[in-house]
Amino acid sequence: MSPSLSRRDLLRWAGVGGAAALLAGCASRPAGAATWSMWSSSPAEGKVWADFSTFVEQQMGVPSIPTLTSSNGYVTKLDLQLVSGTASLVTALNGWMLPTYAARGAHRPLDDLIANDPEFDIEDFYPDIRKISSFDGRTYAIGFDVAPTVLYCNKTIFDKHGIPMPSATEPMSWAQFRELAIEFSRPADQYGFSCAPAIDDLVSWLYCGGGNVMNEGATASALGSPESLAALEFVADLFVRDQATPPISNLVTVNALANFLEGNVAMMQNGPWQVVNARKAEFEWDIVPFPAGPAGSTPRVSGSGFAIPAGTSERDLPLAWTLLKALTSTAALDIYAKAGRNNPARFSAGSAFLPPPANLGIVQRILAGEVAGGHHYEVTTNWNQVRQLLGQDLPRSFLGQVSVREAVDGITPRLDALMAQHQDKVRQATERSR
Repeated sequence: MSPSLSRRDLLRWAGVGGAAALLAGCASRPAGAATWSMWSSSPAEGKVWADFSTFVEQQMGVPSIPTLTSSNGYVTKLDLQLVSGTASLVTALNGWMLPTYAARGAHRPLDDLIANDPEFDIEDFYPDIRKISSFDGRTYAIGFDVAPTVLYCNKTIFDKHGIPMPSATEPMSWAQFRELAIEFSRPADQYGFSCAPAIDDLVSWLYCGGGNVMNEGATASALGSPESLAALEFVADLFVRDQATPPISNLVTVNALANFLEGNVAMMQNGPWQVVNARKAEFEWDIVPFPAGPAGSTPRVSGSGFAIPAGTSERDLPLAWTLLKALTSTAALDIYAKAGRNNPARFSAGSAFLPPPANLGIVQRILAGEVAGGHHYEVTTNWNQVRQLLGQDLPRSFLGQVSVREAVDGITPRLDALMAQHQDKVRQATERSR
């Protein structure tokens, strides 16, 4: 494989889903090349990473070789690369993945590099992404995006029903949201709401309801608390009792964005990371704050960053750090933000995240606590196993097969066991770092 790919080649590969990976057959990194890995699942995303690659080459004066993998296959591929020693100099990590890799010792802490680089300003990054990028008191990634979950609204449907758009500054209550969702679910081929009933989406309702997946110390499940049960039952009722969501037969394949883009769904729960894809909608739309539950409007705040594998040699470390800084620089994140890919992790790049939609500015106001609020995504060192567990039985509640209480009762013993496993991993990681 050539050590350098043209921008046209990169876009071609990205346009067909990343072809699983651009470097799948490479056994080692080309010497002196800036190699980095990222997930990419659409041509729009692929174009952003193509522009990033061009920027890296211009800034660093070396070939930029990104490995683009579809979102669903990214974790599996990264695991194989880390084990085989073929990982890129810099790898992208979603926030929910970071504790798993940090506890495993798969990526190196960056605190020494940050402290010894007077040109790098960690204070330019939002506090939420700095929390998400840390584990056991140390920094393992530098963020490139951070954003709260918001509510996408089909303005065309609102206008058709003669209902004004929800406020961009005052979150509607759960009761108001449910009333709208039911109202918009008439006639039969139109629906009020769409979300993926998986924990990544459900956790926003848990947070707003005052609940969580696990207790404060992450030692046991908290899904059985009154607050958590009430939040899960509220969302499940939208699917089963109110029939305010598109009909489903297999919850594994639910795609909220695809449902929304059909044009017959009034409201969609999602993050600003879908702005780049939602801009192709053939109707008017905008975003508003997430509905406020008993604990307020405090939905999940998510973020992603770039990290350096622990196996990176001392010889390659300066190149890796320079590459990581280039990928998370203000200029690079301006590219990311201007494309509507997501809210950038740096304050200094925020002005590049511009409309459409008209209310896009509320994302940064939510992060600043000026409008509504947010709750950084709390995860464990075995979060992928937690996600898989919750994805096995909990979705049955959204098909009306079992009650939320029955699903949670069945899950709790296994979730408690995963929390105990998490505690063991934290202890081991702490002992290893001493």
